[in-house]
Amino acid sequence: MEDLVALCKRRGFIFQSNEIYGGIQGLYDYGPLGVELKNNLKNAWWKSTVYNRDDVEGLDTSILTHPDVLKYSGHQDTFTDPLVDCKSCGLRFREDQIPEQCIGEELTDPREFNLMFETSVGPIVDDSSVAYLRPETAQQIYINFKNVIDSTSRSLPFGIAQIGKSFRNEITPRNFIFRVREFEQMELEFFVTPGEDEEWHKRWVDERVSWWIDQGIPRDKLELLTVTGDDLAHYSKSTVDIMYQFPHGSEELEGIANRTDFDLGSHTKNQKELNINANVMENNDSNTRLAIQNENNEWIVPYVIEPSAGVDRGVLAIINEAYTIEELPDNKKRTVLKLKKHLSPIKAAVIPLKRNNEDLVKLAHDIKTSLQKFQIGRVVVENTGNIGKSYRKHDEIGTPLCMTIDFDSLEKNTLTVRDRDSMEQKSIKIDDVKQFFMNYFSDESE
Repeated sequence: MEDLVALCKRRGFIFQSNEIYGGIQGLYDYGPLGVELKNNLKNAWWKSTVYNRDDVEGLDTSILTHPDVLKYSGHQDTFTDPLVDCKSCGLRFREDQIPEQCIGEELTDPREFNLMFETSVGPIVDDSSVAYLRPETAQQIYINFKNVIDSTSRSLPFGIAQIGKSFRNEITPRNFIFRVREFEQMELEFFVTPGEDEEWHKRWVDERVSWWIDQGIPRDKLELLTVTGDDLAHYSKSTVDIMYQFPHGSEELEGIANRTDFDLGSHTKNQKELNINANVMENNDSNTRLAIQNENNEWIVPYVIEPSAGVDRGVLAIINEAYTIEELPDNKKRTVLKLKKHLSPIKAAVIPLKRNNEDLVKLAHDIKTSLQKFQIGRVVVENTGNIGKSYRKHDEIGTPLCMTIDFDSLEKNTLTVRDRDSMEQKSIKIDDVKQFFMNYFSDESE
C-alpha cells in the first residue's frame, strides 16, 4: 500500500485533501491523472450499464436529502456503527476495528454512532431545517421511480443507474481511499417482477464479475461471498459481495443485493391500501404510490436487484492490479502501470526528440491535435528532450503509446511508436498515425 500511495502522490493520481493545513482524515483529492482514471472507470461502467443495454435509464439526483426519505428507508434507525473509547489513549474506534496496541486496555461500553452527516437548509437552524448529505445514491432513485416511469413508459424488468457522491461519517477511515468519508458510487437499481428476483440476482452477480474482469481484475483475484446473519443489511433478502485481495486484505469491491420491495414499499405513503405480502395494489388513485402495472394490469411493487460499486475502491483495485515492477535485460528495473487501454489516463504521448526545437515541437502538437479530435482520451506532448526519462514516466503512469518525433520525421514523414507493455518500437508513416491510433484503441472490449 505504501508503494501505491507514493506513486499516486508522485505522479498526480491522488492527494491528501486539505494537505497544506494538515489534511482531513478520510478525504482525498484526485489529481490530473487520477481524475482521468476515475472518469474513465465511470465512463466504462456507464457504457456497460446504460448504453450497451436496452433496459436501463440514467439519473443524476441531489445530494441534500429530506430527512423523511432516510426515516422511511430505515437509515435513521439502522445506519450506525458501534463506537468505543480507549480510556488510556483517548482515541475512538469502531468496536470491530480496535488496533492491537489498544487490545487489553480499558474501553468504554460500545454505543451506537450515526454515520450520516447532518446539515441545515435555509437561514434558520431548527428541526424544520434539518437535511442530510445522502449516505447512498439509491434512495434518490427510489423516490424518483414514478417520475422515471411516467416520463419513459418503462415496463418490467428495467433499471435506473446513477453515479454520484455519498457521505458517511466513518469513525475510523483507513487504508487510503478504501474507506473514506466522501466517496463516489456506481449504483444500479434493477426493478423486476416478484418471483423473478432470485434469477435476476444471480444474473447480475455474473454480469458484474465479468465487468470487473474487463477492467483488468483477473477472475482468480475475485471471490464471491454470500452475506449472512447480522452482516446482512436490514433491507436485503440476500446479498453477494464481490471480494478482491486489496493490499490490506480481502475486502468488498462491490455488493449485489436483493432489496425486495423494501424501499419502494416504505416510501409509498398510503400503506393501508398496499398489500405488501402479495405485492398487488387494489388501485392506483394516489400519485405517491411507487408501483407499476404488470401484464395483467395489476399494480405491483417491484422487487429490486442492486449492484452497487464504490468508484474509489475500484480505482484502488485497478491501480493495485496494474502496478508492476519488471526486471529488464540490463539488470535494471522499470515500474509500469499495466492499465487496460480504455482506463489509461493518457492514451498517447507525442515526444519531440529535441526539446524546444521549433519544427519538431510544432509537428508534435499538430499530431497531438489530430489524435485528440477522435475523443478517445487525453493525448499530450512531452517536451522534455529526454526520451528515456519520458518513456519511464509514461510507463509508470500507464500510457499505452509513446510516439517519438525526430529529424527523420521532418525529412521522411515517419515517427517511432513504442508500446508500453512490450516496449517494442516500430516506424510508421505520419500519414498513417490517425488510422493506427483508431485501430489500436478499437481492439479492446470495454
